[in-house]
Amino acid sequence: MSDVRTAAVTLKGNPVDLAGKELKSGDAAPDFKLQDNGLGEVTLASSAGKTRIIATVPSLDTSVCHAETKKFNDEAANLENAEVLVVSMDLPFGQKRWCGAENAENITTLSAHQSTQFGEDYGVLITGGPLNRCLARAIFVVDADGKLKYVEYCSEIAEHPNYDAVLTAAK
Repeated sequence: MSDVRTAAVTLKGNPVDLAGKELKSGDAAPDFKLQDNGLGEVTLASSAGKTRIIATVPSLDTSVCHAETKKFNDEAANLENAEVLVVSMDLPFGQKRWCGAENAENITTLSAHQSTQFGEDYGVLITGGPLNRCLARAIFVVDADGKLKYVEYCSEIAEHPNYDAVLTAAK
């Protein structure tokens, strides 16, 4: 496992360790191989030429993740030449069920369940505690050339990201 950042974020006030280095604006976005909810492989290059909002969440079945994903689904309809990717460790079947139940048609849900590589590469893999192997809440806005324009690691996993800053960076 890659380097562990001790007490990098909190969960309801309790410290949470994250594996992987903290990415910064201006860094190249790491490529990835994840599963969509039809079990197809998706990479960062799959959406090259577009701005990408990559939102990592612990699970679509938690209240904050649910609300965040619905918000991004609603906002995605207003974005030009941009794609919203919501990544969690949820199984693709659960993500598909969630998208169907919530009429989430403007986002792409991606599952990182097969490997911890994505979580480590993006510095969001939770190590230890009740959410071990889940992804911490974070946002990465990737420009059309694959560079990070905006990075937000939510300091408290149970709180929402700064939607205005994310959407401004994506425009």
